[in-house]
Amino acid sequence: MEPLDLSGLKEGALVLVDTAPIVYCLEAHPRFGPRFQPLFDRQSAGAILFAVATLTVAEVLAGPLAAGEEALAKRYRAVMESWQVVPLSADIAESAARFRVSLKLKLPDAVQVASAIAIGADALATHDRDFSRVKALRVLS
Repeated sequence: MEPLDLSGLKEGALVLVDTAPIVYCLEAHPRFGPRFQPLFDRQSAGAILFAVATLTVAEVLAGPLAAGEEALAKRYRAVMESWQVVPLSADIAESAARFRVSLKLKLPDAVQVASAIAIGADALATHDRDFSRVKALRVLS
């Protein structure tokens, strides 16, 4: 699988990262991790900034917590809290409802889009194909 196309992603860009790319890189997924690793490399180098929705924090932590790995959950949380965490406000919830209806998105996907737009993100990084109908935002998938 090819790495993400990051061309045109300017220096200092703000990227809201969906759950799957984070899990793939944290857990070194053999097939999908390499696809998203260049994005994480650019963030580590300080070339771009990351944000996550609070929904993503919950989704990422569910894996280690289900396995009883509290220490790993703490490490994952610390990584995500070093990025911009976008709380689910009433305005974002309403925007998500509108995207859910207009674009026929699942609620978690609509929350991701609404969160990215609310913070003025330059892009949304995801592995979900449901975002193909999103035109209000650059989607890296």
